Amino acid sequence: MKYAAADLWSSRITNVLFFLCIVPTLISMSVIYVMNNDVIRLLLSGGSNAAAPKIAIDERFFYGMLQGQCWPALVLTAWIGPKLIAGDLANDALPTILSHPITRLEYVVAKLTVLAAFLSAITWVPMSLLFFFQAYMSPQPWAWAHIHILLGLLVGTMLWIALLSLLSIALASWVKWRIVATGLVFATVFVPAGVGTVFNAVMRTTWGNLINLPYIMVTLWRRLLHVSIPAMFERYELPTTALLIALTCMCVLCAMALNARIRAREVVRG
Repeated sequence: MKYAAADLWSSRITNVLFFLCIVPTLISMSVIYVMNNDVIRLLLSGGSNAAAPKIAIDERFFYGMLQGQCWPALVLTAWIGPKLIAGDLANDALPTILSHPITRLEYVVAKLTVLAAFLSAITWVPMSLLFFFQAYMSPQPWAWAHIHILLGLLVGTMLWIALLSLLSIALASWVKWRIVATGLVFATVFVPAGVGTVFNAVMRTTWGNLINLPYIMVTLWRRLLHVSIPAMFERYELPTTALLIALTCMCVLCAMALNARIRAREVVRG
């Protein structure tokens, strides 16, 4: 874990991507501060109370913030995920590493832990801080009445982190070239989404969304945060149970791919 984390931070691109992923948090913090400060709002409106900017800090606000943090996390994962394991495979280092008192499970968990720590630093950690910042800034008791927002943020980001971590490591274990593995992360997320959309259009159904990962995650995030949608669209929604089963199947497939690839063996040619 120590060497993997140090290797990731040594890249300038990683540092730049990490900073860019924090930008939505800084913007959201500024919005929360302004919306809870009447003096600044009046200054921004030129002294007119009617023209003062008004943005409700509620479930919909944190829902937008959740998407603003989680989708950049996909970009960061596509960059750093393959780097964690592709080098060991490309240089046939796994037999040497696993010859030490390190099991395959420990090796994989160590890599996943490093990636999960990176993703946590740009998802649930800053969003939790923003939740408590809003609770502190609000002139009215706010935290307990909106505790479901915090729980939704934690559960939603944990699901996203688990899926991204397994997906990126699994793809990198089968592709030795880092750039190819990075492209496969994006392809695995968005190509099935397009296929599912075509399936829905042809078959006149919505069950094709079960392979549409962006739809699955956005829908789960919205339901976890209790964000409502117009009643006319509710009949097109898939059950939460079906979405969770689809997400679980994706994680299981990634785990199976890792189990098949991470082995202490060498190929001897002669």
